[in-house]
Amino acid sequence: MRSAAAGEASSRPTPARTFLARSAARSLVGGLAATAAWLGVAALALAGFAGVRFAGLHRVHRLSPWLIALALFFAAWEAVTAKFGLLPLPFFPPPQAILEVVIDDRALLGAGVFASFRLLATGYFLGAAVGFVTGVAIGWSRLAGYWIHPVLRFIGPLPATAWLPLAFFVFPSSFSASIFLIALATGFPVTVLTWSGVAGVNSAYYDIARTLGASQRFLVLKVAVPAAMPHVFVGLFMGLGNSFAVLVVAEMLGVKAGLGWYLQWAQGWAAYANMYAALLIMAFLCSGLITALFRLRDRLLSWQKGLVRW
Repeated sequence: MRSAAAGEASSRPTPARTFLARSAARSLVGGLAATAAWLGVAALALAGFAGVRFAGLHRVHRLSPWLIALALFFAAWEAVTAKFGLLPLPFFPPPQAILEVVIDDRALLGAGVFASFRLLATGYFLGAAVGFVTGVAIGWSRLAGYWIHPVLRFIGPLPATAWLPLAFFVFPSSFSASIFLIALATGFPVTVLTWSGVAGVNSAYYDIARTLGASQRFLVLKVAVPAAMPHVFVGLFMGLGNSFAVLVVAEMLGVKAGLGWYLQWAQGWAAYANMYAALLIMAFLCSGLITALFRLRDRLLSWQKGLVRW
């Protein structure tokens, strides 16, 4: 009986065993992350040299200088941090440490990406819609311009983050306040650029349409708006950059979720690898959204490629 009890007690997990198991798992993850990082560097270098060597691979050939530069950058980063220690740790973690954070905190980072994207999409689309309608109204109607233009000149130059204390006081939740701030940061450039595009349409287009019996609604929807779309997309690009900056500030100061909150948490605990991982994910997210907006513009405005300088 004593031997059985002793065997059962020895098989129970102790804090020391749990710590050793977690340490072994972390070291395994770190080794895998380092291996994956070096394999990624090697793949970038091989792809770059393959693009230089074989010109038939047009896409790789066009990106080959960037691939080689990225491989050299990651190799230099690894050398000055992990190998020679020229940059002090933990302020400048090596690439495999950041990759290890991405693997370990994938659930928390994924939830942060989802929360940030939901907040950004809600505020951005709301601000873009209001800005588009307001810009068309100002550019088309003198009465609307008379009343709205002074308000824009007074409120527009103020950064959206300056309204943050008032927004968090007026709105019932930090989520709704953040949506308002993101919409405000998006709406102003969309309004101004849409207004400029509608007001700058050649009057000859309207004269020809009126000669053919076009109504006011047709002139707005079929003449003014399509001709102003290049300006509208410039406003959308500017609004996306502004909204992303406001998103990060709002999440760091008020919203208890998202990549900005994760960045603030990592900074508070001096977890610099986590902080760099969040920054890289933010960069990829913003770059992906801008690329998607570019493709949407190319698809919607394909008929204007011969008329507008891209």
